Amino acid sequence: MDALDTRLIALLRENARTPVATLARLLKVSRGTVQNRIDRLLEERTLLGFTVRTAPEAASYRIRAVTMVRTEGDADQVLRTLRGLPEVRALHTTNGRWDIVAELATDTLQEFDDVLRRIGKVKGVANTETSLLLSTHKL
Repeated sequence: MDALDTRLIALLRENARTPVATLARLLKVSRGTVQNRIDRLLEERTLLGFTVRTAPEAASYRIRAVTMVRTEGDADQVLRTLRGLPEVRALHTTNGRWDIVAELATDTLQEFDDVLRRIGKVKGVANTETSLLLSTHKL
């Protein structure tokens, strides 16, 4: 990856629907160069696809949180189990006091309470701490 690839990816992060002709004009290269680079980045799996971002308040899931998880024993097994929970939107491994950060989303407090209880019962989960996400300031 070179500087042009980096600039191209930055533009696509801002708006993945930007037409190739517009990207070419912004990058001061030909349309073919941009298309070839996008194709190569997809083939190399540097770009994994294109997606839609929605405002948090527009999402159907009204309750969002992050749960920090400390594990004991097989952390990979804990990750595999958490991956199977539909309320878990993303998982991150980390260093420091916590081993895993899980992003959660539910429609109701009852569902939220239920998923927290299920996470606490996962074999290998030693401790958790959860913070509700109240507002989002940058996407």
